[in-house]
Amino acid sequence: MEFVQYTVDGAVATVRLNRPPVNALSSQLAEELLEAFGNAADPSVRAVVVTGSPHFAAGADIKEFQAAFEAGSEDALASRLGEAVRAIERLSKPTIAAVRGFALGGGLELAMGADFRYLADDAKVGQPEIALGIIPGAGGTQRLARLVGFQRAKELIMSGRHVAADEALELGIADRVVPAADLLDTAMEDAGRWANGPTVAYGEAKRALNEGLRLPLDEGLVLERESFAACFRTADAREGVAAFLEKRTPEFKGA
Repeated sequence: MEFVQYTVDGAVATVRLNRPPVNALSSQLAEELLEAFGNAADPSVRAVVVTGSPHFAAGADIKEFQAAFEAGSEDALASRLGEAVRAIERLSKPTIAAVRGFALGGGLELAMGADFRYLADDAKVGQPEIALGIIPGAGGTQRLARLVGFQRAKELIMSGRHVAADEALELGIADRVVPAADLLDTAMEDAGRWANGPTVAYGEAKRALNEGLRLPLDEGLVLERESFAACFRTADAREGVAAFLEKRTPEFKGA
């Protein structure tokens, strides 16, 4: 892969955007993200960190938009990036977006696909597409509303303003804000703890939450029961119960 670096340390995979200077999102980068998240679906990987430096991703490569205008077709980048965001969202293991610098437009959309967003204290996020006469096209209108609520999402998307890290934490876009120098170490440390946990239960919790949010309550309760049963059949569930009764720390194997 040219623009994405994929590495694994123990049970933690790191997906690093690497398209200097600002990690502008292109169709090729989106394809490589899809490949990387496909690799991260390997059961031996039990947590994932996605990051980029000095900026997480400062937005889409606007040259691709211009090419789409000239071709008289809708832009393919939003479609491919949307698929990449869905790919990380569907991973059945904990995922963290470690955001430095800018996460704007498609960059924020990518970060919102992760379970958790850790922001450097100097990071800025936003959906500024409105300044180009367009709107988010890779899930921004839908995921931002689910994170911060309908009215706040409307204001952020229709104003296109940049949001500093502290406000992002207050709004619920960020889960943690840490000093920039500590960001990746913090994300990797937390991912390591997730990687030692009950991976199947994490995946089922994500499924019940993500899919259940879109269902009527009665259907969501059925889904929850199915996910509970799937967890109950795992070796990790037996280990967790045994460790509790024996007053010791459980040793989860992720199965």
